[in-house]
Order: sequence, then structure tokens, then C-alpha cells
Amino acid sequence: MTTALTLRAAAIAGAFAALLGQAAAAPPAATPITPQLIEAATKEGKVVFYSAIDLKVSQGVAKVFEQKYPGITVQVERTGSERIFQRVAQERANNIFAVDVFDGSDQALFVTWKKQGILEPYIPTELLKWPAAQRDPDGTFASVRFTLMPIAYNTNLVKPEDAPKSFADLLDPKWTGKIVKAHPSYSGGIVTSTFQTVKALGWQYFEKLGKQKVLQVQSATEPPKKLALGERAVSADGLEYVHLLLKEGGAPIALVYPTEGTPFIPGCEAIATNAPHPNAAKLFMSFMVSQETQQYLTDVAGLRSFNPDVKLKEGRTPLAAIKLLPSDPVAQEAATEEIKKKYAEYFGI
Repeated sequence: MTTALTLRAAAIAGAFAALLGQAAAAPPAATPITPQLIEAATKEGKVVFYSAIDLKVSQGVAKVFEQKYPGITVQVERTGSERIFQRVAQERANNIFAVDVFDGSDQALFVTWKKQGILEPYIPTELLKWPAAQRDPDGTFASVRFTLMPIAYNTNLVKPEDAPKSFADLLDPKWTGKIVKAHPSYSGGIVTSTFQTVKALGWQYFEKLGKQKVLQVQSATEPPKKLALGERAVSADGLEYVHLLLKEGGAPIALVYPTEGTPFIPGCEAIATNAPHPNAAKLFMSFMVSQETQQYLTDVAGLRSFNPDVKLKEGRTPLAAIKLLPSDPVAQEAATEEIKKKYAEYFGI
């Protein structure tokens, strides 16, 4: 694990421990993938996956799983983390149990779901390699991936010497009407990045940015796509892995890791209580944290892994070279409603 990630894990370990450290019961023992689990999962024949991962990527992961475990299909239901949270609340209120595995880029949602008792404890053996700060001590959820939230620009529209180098640079009048940005009411990653940026720069930054005639989109997957199409010259946020996939596919995109620090976005997964396909859910969770899948997520999907055995693809910026903004999911949970309210106030939506 890199020094930067070690420091980040240590910084948030105390926050997790404060809320989650006192287990109501002993966590389950770590469980390997066994022939018995595969057989039981195959009999169920399906896993329903609510995911905030970009649709192309989540469908790619599903295909890899289906090839590895013939006879089990993955039903991907892709939307923003905040929409997943709303959907689950509505389903549970009506005693509907449709989902097997939750995924989201807002760690704070999993803190809330744990309090509500709707996460089924399960610890795949491979997960023991993860930093403790990225594993709930009771085994109810874990950060199975992470990404960053950099600035980026279209290289056909902006020269490198003119490109923004910091969040503060985005407030320059020359970028008025040229910026695209995602929204925290839809995207859990944007809730996370907004929380971290506010902690670093204060709400005054967003108040000023809101006056820049920003093109506001929903998902954090969208700003890179608008950038690639040339609809805007600069993205104020957007998931690093989507930017990378477009860039590596030939899109005119360059990434900028802001001098103030780049938001750090862990993505969590958990099994739902009353999951309709509980064995398939366990197999899928084990599959997601396996070294093979984690390397796939890194190499093919552009995500980053907490697994210390996974290697970063050549040509990508190592974490040690990037200043990160700190993550604090417990404090973020308490601030979520304020984030959405004040953001809407400054951006008019």
C-alpha cells in the first residue's frame, strides 16, 4: 500500500471506530469460496446488483462473473448512489426485497444502512488484505474499490499552459460558461467530493463557482463525457476512472489533480438482509474482492484497488504523487442534508 493511502486510512480509522467499533455481536469468520457455495449460488441462478459504477463498467464486471460462474446471471440496476438509497428506502417501506448486493460511491450511506439493520454481515477471505479503515469491523460492508475526483480539460479547446491547476483557478472569469459539473442530489461521489472540498475550502468556493454559469449534470460519470464531446472545455469534477477510460480510448482529455488536494472517493458494497439470492450474493461479493477482479477493475475499468497485491496500470498517476483530501464518512453522514441544501442554493437547482 502506498504511503498516501496508508495515511488516508489512518486518518479515517478513528471516525469509523467511534461509531462502529462496538459490535453488537461478533463479526462472522472470513469465508473462502467453496464448491458448496458455488453449487448453492448456481441453484439460485441470479444475483441482483444495484450499482453506482458506470454502466459500461458494471456490465463488464457482470459479464466476467457470468463467464466465471456459468448458470448465474447478474441483473445490473445502475443509477446514482443517492437514487439507490431512495429506491431501497421505498422498497423496504413496502416490504419489497429485490436487491442482493448494494454498491455506492457514498460511504456515508452504508453507515446509515448499517444503523437501519439492512446489511447482512459477510467477510470474504480476500478482504482481510484490505486496510482496516476500509472494512466495517462487524463485516457489514467494505470499500471494494476507490477512485478520485480530479479536474480535467479538453485538449482541443484548452492549451496545457492555460489549463486550470487548482480549484481556485476555476473561479477565473475566463472559464465562465465553459465548465461542466455533477450534482450531489444524484451522485454519491459528488456528495463525497463536495463534503471534502467544503472542509478544505469552505462553502464560499461553491458560492463563487455557482456564479460561473456551470453546466450542471446529474451523474459523476457525465462530466467526462461532456468534456470528450467538446460541449464544455473544463470539468470541475467527474470520476477519474471515466476520464481515464475516455482518454485512453482517444478522447482529447487531460487530467489535473488540484493543488489544494483531490477528493478521495471509496466505493462500498454490501449484501442486503433478506436478499432473494443470498448465496449468489456471497459469491458475487467474494468475486468482487478477489485479486483477479480487482486487477480487472484497475486495468480495464480504470478504478483503483485497496488490495496491496494489485498493480497500477503503467502510465497512470500513482497515488503517492497526488495530494488527497481526507475522507470522513461518519461526519459526512451528518452533513449530507446540509450539503444538498446549500449546493442547491448556490447552483439554483
